[in-house]
Amino acid sequence: MTYHLPPLEETLQPVECKKIPVLKLDELWSFVFRSKDKVWVWIAMNRETREIVASACGDRTENTYRILWDRVPSAYKEAIVFSDYWSAYRAVIPSEQHRSVGKETGETAHIERWNNTLRKQLARFP
Repeated sequence: MTYHLPPLEETLQPVECKKIPVLKLDELWSFVFRSKDKVWVWIAMNRETREIVASACGDRTENTYRILWDRVPSAYKEAIVFSDYWSAYRAVIPSEQHRSVGKETGETAHIERWNNTLRKQLARFP
């Protein structure tokens, strides 16, 4: 028996037409078997609903981030995007949409908290 899940875009709450959506982006790393073999998990979160709208796994390069950005649903492609200062974000997100911020601003607090909860709940994440 085969189960087919609907595309992620179909399961997300609809974006309100009058509001420009806001995304928070972050990455975290884990490993399989050896800590030197890191795998980075890149995540895009809707600030209003706190839904994860896209994710990608790979290294910490611009190429992996491009995979994440390509997976962001079309309704979010014009979103205001908050991230840390990692260069891959600046290289891919259009400058008029991107806001690089430090942790002290609180703009990425929810996704940072989500990553910390993920690490705590899943013992495989260091």
